[in-house]
Amino acid sequence: MPGGATGWALLSALFAGLTALLAKLGMRGVPVDLAVAIRTTVVLALAWGVALARVPPGTTRTLGPSAWVFLVLSGLATGASWLCYFRALSLGELSRVAAIDKLGFVLAALLGVVFLAERPGPAVWAGLACIVAGVLLVAKG
Repeated sequence: MPGGATGWALLSALFAGLTALLAKLGMRGVPVDLAVAIRTTVVLALAWGVALARVPPGTTRTLGPSAWVFLVLSGLATGASWLCYFRALSLGELSRVAAIDKLGFVLAALLGVVFLAERPGPAVWAGLACIVAGVLLVAKG
């Protein structure tokens, strides 16, 4: 297993790329909403399997109300994202849809500045600008 945030983030990127390809292939002739439901069921089973294997029993009782609220809201945002992503995949090219979806990274960084008082340095701002430029190039290409 990788060490540190960078290794895990690289694995996340790898699996996100595979997710897009496999979803596009699997959606042929399948209604979008059914495809999302099937994917979500698999993710749910996997996530609970990992949690039950790794998290000490009774941990949910120690979570505070704000943790529950934010995690539930995050789950709703994830569901909305997946529904929109699958709809976009059903209508467009994988390369364009996946590129535009990466604007989520830029939005997350901006939300971190606004709500978490994060202060990215010049290199991060330059990287964000490059991502936006790249998305625009791919989307128009």
